[in-house]
Amino acid sequence: MQKLSMLWPCLAVGAIFLIVACAGFGDEGMWLYNQPPRKQLREKYGFELSDAWLEHLQKASVRYGGGASAEFVSEDGLLLSNHHVGSGAIQKLSSAAHNYMRDGFYARTLAEEKQCPGLEVNVLMSIEDVTARIQAAVRPGLDDRQAEEARRAAMAAIEKECVEQTGLRGEVVTLYQGAQYHLYRYKRYTDVRLVFAPEEQIAFFGGDPDNFEYPRYDLDICLFRVYENGRPVRPEHFLKINPKGAAENELVFVSGHPGRTGRLLTVAELEHYRDVRLPYMLSRLKSLEVALAAWSERSPENARRARQDLFGIQNSRKVRDGEMAGLLAPSLIDEKRRQEQLLREAAARDARFAQAAGAWDRIARAQETLSRDWVRYQLLEGGNGFGSSLFSFARHLLRSGIERAKPNSERLREYSQGRLPSLELALFSQQPIYDDLEQLKMAEGLTSLATQLGCNHPLVRQVLAGKSPRERAAELVAGTRLKDAAYRRKLYEGGAAAVDAAKDPMIELARIVEPEARALRQAADVQNEILRQAHAQIESVRFGIYGPTYYPDATGTLRLAFGVVKGYLEEGRAVPHQTTLAGLYQRAAEHFHQPPFDLPARWLERKKKLNLDTPMNFVCTADIIGGNSGSPVVNRNGELVGVIFDGNIQSLVADFVYSEEQNRALAVHAAAIVEALVKIYDARPLVDELLGRRRPR
Repeated sequence: MQKLSMLWPCLAVGAIFLIVACAGFGDEGMWLYNQPPRKQLREKYGFELSDAWLEHLQKASVRYGGGASAEFVSEDGLLLSNHHVGSGAIQKLSSAAHNYMRDGFYARTLAEEKQCPGLEVNVLMSIEDVTARIQAAVRPGLDDRQAEEARRAAMAAIEKECVEQTGLRGEVVTLYQGAQYHLYRYKRYTDVRLVFAPEEQIAFFGGDPDNFEYPRYDLDICLFRVYENGRPVRPEHFLKINPKGAAENELVFVSGHPGRTGRLLTVAELEHYRDVRLPYMLSRLKSLEVALAAWSERSPENARRARQDLFGIQNSRKVRDGEMAGLLAPSLIDEKRRQEQLLREAAARDARFAQAAGAWDRIARAQETLSRDWVRYQLLEGGNGFGSSLFSFARHLLRSGIERAKPNSERLREYSQGRLPSLELALFSQQPIYDDLEQLKMAEGLTSLATQLGCNHPLVRQVLAGKSPRERAAELVAGTRLKDAAYRRKLYEGGAAAVDAAKDPMIELARIVEPEARALRQAADVQNEILRQAHAQIESVRFGIYGPTYYPDATGTLRLAFGVVKGYLEEGRAVPHQTTLAGLYQRAAEHFHQPPFDLPARWLERKKKLNLDTPMNFVCTADIIGGNSGSPVVNRNGELVGVIFDGNIQSLVADFVYSEEQNRALAVHAAAIVEALVKIYDARPLVDELLGRRRPR
């Protein structure tokens, strides 16, 4: 964090490029596949982006789970992503006797591949602009609540029609904060099996100290296979690996699912993020990190069980620290305020934009209302006050019984007919649940609830029922039957009557919280509708001045980025575009092979077999954020030359601003993947499949 604090003023003062007018300055941009950056690529790199090239990359790209990226890499459904993306599935498959996170895993035959419980992947098949239909549903004269309900009903109807008419999963995506709506149609797969994973120690070499730093030396990959009807799927589009990987100054493309950015947010929204959201999130993350780290140190088995939760929290904490450092730089807010004023003046001058004149003030008022209840919303509706997977199961069972009895148009979005299959997959999945870990997380959540709302708050008193957070968590976790997936399915299929009759203590806790949680959600939905309408008016000004030549904020959906393989300067020192296997061993030696810089035994034993000049990791200027993990990096020919796994420390503020000077995306080099699979893991058959030389057995 000290390093970021030193670097940020230079970044902020010297190279701020907020996206307002210029459509993708330099290599900036997370572009829609149906609005690609053809002009920018043609003018800067002389590259003609064809429809066939785009379709191939789009349909080879995969959304992994609920928020990461992957790609098909063989004709028999082999799927490549990051180890840290797949670690949740790897951990669920592990046990005290078979610790695949620690020891790695390799299925030498199809029969040895392990099915991952509750894992879903999706391939984007087509996109349709449905803006006119959504906007037509919000008729003039509706108040804010009625407008929100009408918009939600229209989205649910479109998603339901998509499933019924095409068999594909439909998702209406809000773009430009509400100015456009596109229907994304997905091919959904739910039979995904683990094929290969290296040891976590080489996948995350350097651990938390090196996280978001560069140079890096990580083999952050894992391989799955996607099945359909019991057989490996045969995707029409998959990426062939180029074993030479990426070269310096080469044009490359990244196709993935960046989570959420706020580059089009107003000053009022950024100030809310800085003053309300981030302080709470950082406090919560740091408390959880301390608790889980201490619990993990008690035994190796505790460490194994908590590893995925702890990694996610440490990663999020470091991201939020970086965001806070960026937003505390006055130059960022000052520049945003200057650009906002230019748009305000444009709206005031042009009669076409008369309705937009008050949009910024409406956003400020709505944001102020949201800020007042934001912490309570996160605790109660967001579930932070409970911190337990079991509580999440309980809430879904309670709500699904209520929501499924309603017409599809009136349901909460996650219970609409188009979205229920994904919810059911997660709810019914067989996964290990550990009482002691659930008790720890729930006790932390309840402590946060009592601390934030006060011990004498009526709801807190009801929730704790006269006990301490630790005692109450132990009672609830021990008493619930929701650890049994078959029991959860039985209650779900029985509907509200079965859920009510169960008298399960965790469900009854969810019932206590439900009235206030729902009220908070309904109030927030209304304010968010105000934000959508106001942002749509602001974007009408931007569109009117500049035309539809800039990209929308990221939404967790498929985007295309581009850039070049290129190093950068840090405090006057040249940082190279790539690292090598030799550098990996050197860094381990510099730290005397002590954790987290120790190497797995086989990496020490087989060092002499390796070509130590092989590139390990590389950086490029492509514009990425969280959610891009696992994204393919391809060259002009559409060949796989790397896999995104991180950003550097300077990129942590990329949710709000991008700078080509120092922002870098980090990737595992294709040459390192091939070298390690062959010489460290004896996985020549996998390499042959990646190269199209053999079919899996």
